Amino acid sequence: MNKYEYPDDMIKKPARKLEKGIKRLLIIAAVIFAAQLIWLFGVSPFIPFSTIEVHSIPGLNRSEILYIGGIDENSSFFSVNAKEIQRKISSHVLVESAIILKRFPDKLSIFLTPREAAAVTLANIGSKQVPMYIDRHGVFFKIAHEHETPEYPVISGIENPQLNMRLPGALVPLVENLSQIASTSPELLSAISEIRIERKAWDGFDLVLFPVHSSIRVRVENSLTEDVIRYMLLILNVFESENRKPIEIDFRSGMGSYTIKEQSS
Repeated sequence: MNKYEYPDDMIKKPARKLEKGIKRLLIIAAVIFAAQLIWLFGVSPFIPFSTIEVHSIPGLNRSEILYIGGIDENSSFFSVNAKEIQRKISSHVLVESAIILKRFPDKLSIFLTPREAAAVTLANIGSKQVPMYIDRHGVFFKIAHEHETPEYPVISGIENPQLNMRLPGALVPLVENLSQIASTSPELLSAISEIRIERKAWDGFDLVLFPVHSSIRVRVENSLTEDVIRYMLLILNVFESENRKPIEIDFRSGMGSYTIKEQSS
């Protein structure tokens, strides 16, 4: 035998040891990976949330939101139904919409959009009349605090307004328009102190506007837009220089008709 040649068993022994070592490492790695999978998918989703992120809104704090949603210290990823929580929280009168996000395996986020006022009405609470806010969807959602003066037009002619009540469907476009005008041209709404709803004899309704700086009221159709208000203010400005002013201007025809009240002798 050549002095540089080794027996086969001397070559195979180190190779077998290396192969066994690799197998052990692979088995250990597989056990660790399996344990991690069991923890990740079989254990941690049942452990109570480690993080609950709540974006609260005025009038509702964190604990109140969690209570409404039925979330407590034992709530976990698998025990929580995001759609059901969203339904519960969205049903609160102060909440316009809610988004519930579960992040695997142990995080929960709650995002709320509050209702924003588009107008107010006057409601009888006890022996007093108090302002009640109406949002762009026509929902009566909040009573103004004492001594609070809302900077929105007062909508009158609504029968017995109550919290969580909604305007009739035919009136919802009115508050939608008011909300849009408030966001684009708030100075136009500040020129109107009251919007009175007057129902017609057969069907529909008119709007009677009471300007802040004029004693002349204005009657319009059931749609109120920026153009209508601008035209109204323009005509009223013309009449301010007149000695004899009309009591009311009727814009329902689009032209603006009026009658001068006769002075008493």
